[in-house]
Amino acid sequence: MAAGAGALALAAGSAPAAAAAAGAPGATAATPAPVDLAPYASYWFPDSLPEGSPGPGIVWRSLKQWTPQSDPDLAHNTATVPLAPRFTPVPPHRGARAGQARIASLVSFGPTARNPSQGSATADSYALTHWAYIDELVFWGGSAGEGIVLAPNAPVVDAAHRNGVRVLGNVFLPPAAYGGDLRWTRDLVQRDPLGRFPIAEQLVRVASAYGFDGWFVNAETEGGDSEIATLMRRFLRALRAAGEPHGLRITWYDAMNTTGRVGWQGALNELNQEFFEDRAGKVADTMFVDFRWTPQSLADSGALADRLGRSRHELWAAVDTESHGWDSAVRWDAIIPRERDHVVSYGFYRPEWTLSHLTDRSPGAFHRADDRFWTGRSLDPSRPDPEDPWRAPATAVADRSTVASLPFACSFNTGHGERWYEEGEVASEAPWSHLGLQDRLPGRRWAVDTAGPQPAVTLDFARAWRGGSSLLVAGPLTAPAAVGLHATRLALTRSTVLELVHATEAGPVAVEVGVATREPAAPGEPVPYTWLRARTLGAGRAWRRTRVGLSALAGRTAYGLAVRITGIGKEAVEWRLGALSVRDTAAGRRPAPPAALTVDAAARHEDRARLRLSWRRAAGPIRQYTVSRVLPEGTRRFLGGTCGTALYLPAVQRAGRERATVLEVRAVDELYAASLPARTTLTW
Repeated sequence: MAAGAGALALAAGSAPAAAAAAGAPGATAATPAPVDLAPYASYWFPDSLPEGSPGPGIVWRSLKQWTPQSDPDLAHNTATVPLAPRFTPVPPHRGARAGQARIASLVSFGPTARNPSQGSATADSYALTHWAYIDELVFWGGSAGEGIVLAPNAPVVDAAHRNGVRVLGNVFLPPAAYGGDLRWTRDLVQRDPLGRFPIAEQLVRVASAYGFDGWFVNAETEGGDSEIATLMRRFLRALRAAGEPHGLRITWYDAMNTTGRVGWQGALNELNQEFFEDRAGKVADTMFVDFRWTPQSLADSGALADRLGRSRHELWAAVDTESHGWDSAVRWDAIIPRERDHVVSYGFYRPEWTLSHLTDRSPGAFHRADDRFWTGRSLDPSRPDPEDPWRAPATAVADRSTVASLPFACSFNTGHGERWYEEGEVASEAPWSHLGLQDRLPGRRWAVDTAGPQPAVTLDFARAWRGGSSLLVAGPLTAPAAVGLHATRLALTRSTVLELVHATEAGPVAVEVGVATREPAAPGEPVPYTWLRARTLGAGRAWRRTRVGLSALAGRTAYGLAVRITGIGKEAVEWRLGALSVRDTAAGRRPAPPAALTVDAAARHEDRARLRLSWRRAAGPIRQYTVSRVLPEGTRRFLGGTCGTALYLPAVQRAGRERATVLEVRAVDELYAASLPARTTLTW
C-alpha cells in the first residue's frame, strides 16, 4: 500500500482553475494563453501545509478552510446520479455465490493533482465497466507533495452510482519514507474548544456537497502513541456520527494500531479491533486488511468479527494486482474457497493494471484485458475455465444489477471512444473519455449458449449508434447463438415494447429477442427465455430499428433480456447491436430543455478558446446533457457531455473567420430523446 502511494507522491501536480476573462456570453476581451481554466478533482491537507513551495502546477490547500461557497470547481466536481438500489439475480454458475464475499476496488484514475473533473480528450482511460461485482470503490491517491485528502471526481461517482456502487474518497497519512509528517495526523484528529472534531465535520461537508459516499482512512505515518490512537478512534466515531444522516461510510485501513504506532497486522485482532468495533459499537463500516495476511490470520479475523457481532464479509483482504494483474500469486482458498463458505471479502489494490500494463492502449485492447480480469480466461461467466489459476470475480461472486424500472435503454457506451456517434452518424471525430456518460452495461460479460462454435462477443469501437461503442457478435454460426444481456426486474404491460437498433455487416442473420419471465431454478441452470422473432437482416452496414411488442407477457416481470442470432447460409457473421430499449409506448415526450446556458469564463488564444459553461437543470428525469457547436453551414459538432450542469471545454476552434460561435446544450432522457437546445454565443 505504502509503495503504491509513494509512487503517487512523484506524480505531476495540478494548477488551480484560475479565474479568466469574463463570464458573459459574447465577451470579447482576450486572455493570455497560459491561463488554466480546467477544473480538477479536489485534494487538500487537513489543516497546516508543508514547508516550502509546491511543485509546478500543484496547489496546496487546507481542508479546514474549505467551504462550498468558495469552491470555484464545485459545479464541475458534483456528482448528480443518485445511488441506485441493486438486486442479485440467480448466478450463472454454481461457483458464484450471493450473500458471501464482496469486493472493494482501490483505483488510481490519475495523479492526485491535475486529475480532470469532467473527463478528457483521449480514449486512453481506465473505463471500468464491471461494476456488477464491486460493492465499494475507493478513489485512490494522495501524496505528501500534493495533498493527502482526495475527493473523487464526478464522472466516476455518477457511473458507479448508476450501477449501485458506493465511492469513497481517500484520507492518506503517508509513511515518513514517502514524506509523511505526524503533524498532519494531529491536524486530522484535532479538537476545537467544545471537543468537536472540525476535520471530521469538513469531510462530511465535502462528501455531501460533492455527492459521494464516505471515506477510506489510511493512517500510516509513524511516531504516534496511545493518546493519538485514542483521538483517532474518537475522530472516526465523530465522522460516522456526522456522516450517518447522509448515508456516508468509513473504511479503516489496517495500519495504525491501538498503541498509536504503525504496525500492519494483516488481520483483525486485539491490536486494531477498536478502530472497527469498540465497546460502544461500530466505529468503521468495513476494514481493509493489510497484505501481510495469512490463511490463519484471515480465519481468525473472520472468527473475531463473528464474536463482535459483525459480518466477517465487512473485512476486505488485500489483493495486490498493481504489478501482475491476473498473474498475481494469491492464496485464494484463504479468502474464497470453492468447497466451503467464503472466509472474508477481498479488495483489489490497483486493478487498473488492465490498462497500465498494455502496449496497445486502445479501447478495444483495454476491454479485452479488463474482461479477462473480471470474468476469467474463458470470457464466459456461465462456463469458467476450471484450470485458470486466476480466480476471477465472476467465478466466485454473484453479479448485481440495477435495471428495475421502465423506461430502460442501453447503447453499449463504455464511457470512452475514438469518436462520438449520434444515431449512427459521427458527431465528432475527436477521441474522448467521460465515465459519467457510460451506460448500464450487461453485468455478465458474456454468457453465450450455442451448440456450435462460440462466436466472439465484444464491445467494439469501430462503429456505434450513440456514444463510442456498440456490441459486436462475430464468427461462424453453425448453430443459433444466444447472448445473455441484462439481468432485470421490469414490470411488463400490454403497451410494453422492446426495440433493437442493429446492423449486419457480414452474413445474413435471423434475430430473436429473449425475455425471461422467471429466474433459473438454481445457480448454473439455464435462463428460461421466451423467444420472440425480431427480424431477418441481410448483409449491409445500414442500421435498422426493430420493434417487438411484449403484450403477450403483460402482467409478468422480465427477469432477463437476451438476443439469439442464427446465421443464414455458411458465411461467417458480423452482427452489431447499437442500442436496446424497453419502454411503454404511452411514454415518450421530448424532455424539457435546460435554461440559462452561460459562458462563465473564457480564455482565448489566436483562433482557439477554453471555456467554462454552466446552465440550469432541465425539469424531469434526465440521463445526461450534451454540448455541441453549430458550424457556419448549420451542422452540429459534439463537444462534450456530462450528467451535471457545468462543463469545461478545453479547445473550441474558431471556424474560418466566424465572428461568433453558437453553442448549444441539450437535455437527454433515458431513451436518448434530446430536448430543444439552450443556446449562447462566444464572440471572437
